Amino acid sequence: MEGIHKFNSIDEYNKVMGVETTHPLVTVIDWSKIDYEERNCYDTLPPSLSYGFYTIFLKEQNCGDMKYGRNYYDYQDGTLVFLAPDQVVKIENRIPQRPKGWVLMFHADLIRGTSLGRSIKEYTFFSYEVYEALHLSEQEKVTITECFRNIEEELRHSIDKHSQRLIVSNIELFLNYCTRFYDRQFITRSVVNSDIYSRFETVLNNYFHSDLPQKEGLPTVKYCAEKLNISANYLGDLLKKESGKSAQEHIQLMLIEVAKERMYERDKSISEIAYELGFEYPQYFSRMFKKRTGMTPNEYRSAN
Repeated sequence: MEGIHKFNSIDEYNKVMGVETTHPLVTVIDWSKIDYEERNCYDTLPPSLSYGFYTIFLKEQNCGDMKYGRNYYDYQDGTLVFLAPDQVVKIENRIPQRPKGWVLMFHADLIRGTSLGRSIKEYTFFSYEVYEALHLSEQEKVTITECFRNIEEELRHSIDKHSQRLIVSNIELFLNYCTRFYDRQFITRSVVNSDIYSRFETVLNNYFHSDLPQKEGLPTVKYCAEKLNISANYLGDLLKKESGKSAQEHIQLMLIEVAKERMYERDKSISEIAYELGFEYPQYFSRMFKKRTGMTPNEYRSAN
């Protein structure tokens, strides 16, 4: 089995890169300033790496393919990739050249008890994968690079009672810019998004017109995302931007449409239809149906 090297601390990563640790819970590194020939940084490490902290890479040139799970990141110059703690990535087809870009790493302990610590789950792009990296325009890259430099500048100061608040506020600003830029990407990559939207509906349609509901129950957002080779968070955010509805709402709407079709099959009871759709208890189906249509299943059947 291929080994996985896990960086358990910020200091451990800094030592590999030959960088001084100025704060035990956060680091910012400008890769262009690293002497890779002298450090021989990654040559002795396995291709699969894991980080025990939040990690953000800004890649400015191709130095190898980054793989998450079974798929490769959609990489190009000016790409941001976000990793939650303990995610495993694999670097393949490494290109022997001096890499350019930045990396920001911060431990969960740094933001614990802060506003960012309370809201970190809202930055759902830390759970994105494959081709869901953030592709920056030239102006966006300037903004993001400035954020890196601001955090780097703060880390040059000696740690005092203001350090955590200032560092965390700069990271929060950085992440808020990323949220804005992702919103832009959802718009500018609308062709790609429309394709995902269409395939999502196909996945749901195929699910409800198979025997999977009886075997597995109602389809989940995770199931649909896996079929599309994207993360559940990315799928949910994409659908919300495209339609204003969550992934769960889309699943329920598709379910209601299929249920309406089956209401015309008079030889089936409402309970049988509910079981066919994946409901364990028919009353849950009736409750959802009325919430979505304003009518009970029996009322809808009688009216039609």
